[in-house]
Amino acid sequence: MADFLTATQVVKRFSNHLALDHAGISVPEGSIFGLLGPNGAGKTTLIRIINQITAPDEGEVLLQGRKMTQADVRHIGYLPEERGLYKKMKVGEQALYLVQLKGMSKNDALKQLKYWFEKFEIQGWWNKKVEELSKGMQQKIQFIITVLHRPKLLIFDEPFTGFDPINTNLVKQEILNLKKEGATIVFSTHVMSSVEELCDHIALINNGQTILHGNIDEIRSRFKPDHYELTYRGDTEQLANSLNSAVNMIVQPNRGNIEHVILKNQTGISIREMINRINSAVEIVSFEEMIPGMNEIFIRAVEETNHRTKSN
Repeated sequence: MADFLTATQVVKRFSNHLALDHAGISVPEGSIFGLLGPNGAGKTTLIRIINQITAPDEGEVLLQGRKMTQADVRHIGYLPEERGLYKKMKVGEQALYLVQLKGMSKNDALKQLKYWFEKFEIQGWWNKKVEELSKGMQQKIQFIITVLHRPKLLIFDEPFTGFDPINTNLVKQEILNLKKEGATIVFSTHVMSSVEELCDHIALINNGQTILHGNIDEIRSRFKPDHYELTYRGDTEQLANSLNSAVNMIVQPNRGNIEHVILKNQTGISIREMINRINSAVEIVSFEEMIPGMNEIFIRAVEETNHRTKSN
């Protein structure tokens, strides 16, 4: 899969603060890409550079293999974390104005706005002032304005802020639909469950540097601790004897007549050998490798880099 968007060796300084320190990302075409990191890591600065709001001090941003220019901005849909609707304007009037700035004709904009307002069941909001809407309602309007002109690249910065679970799910489904229609999507969030649901690839930025980058399944596999969850029927002591010192066994609270343990592979024996030993001692109910979630990986990777930074 070819990269649609690439940022390489990007450096950005503000006074005495180094916001980005040779950071980079590669976003495959047609993918959903998670841009992750702690507060102040440099994510929003990189997003602003991609959107041509500010320029890098070093490095470059390429769109489909060529250097980005200001003219490319109209092909980007950008939903910033800091929302920017005019509070006193009416919703419909403002939406129509903003999407025309992206190059849509008035007639096309009206047709598309009608379609999206019906889809989100918000037809009654057209003549309301923005200040009359809740934060979640305003977020829906901004999401529609962001995607309406069918941009090739969509960038969402914390897109689920202000939404209840029902509307969060609605917007997630629309993001997946946009991907199916061919859009390349970058989104920044602190909600790791959303990353696991939506993202194909991620980059994790910490202290202005890219510390993790790649396919999400490969990253999760890279961080797996060689631990396994086993439920079984049988004698726990007999199981321990069969595993001997090759596997450390942590007994968990039982589940009715089913025993439950966590197994830590101490000596790197194969899974087949482990299962054979278990089978010789007890009846297996379930056996599952414990793959870490993105929340655990996020914390571990950030703590490790922070520790290395302090050590240096």
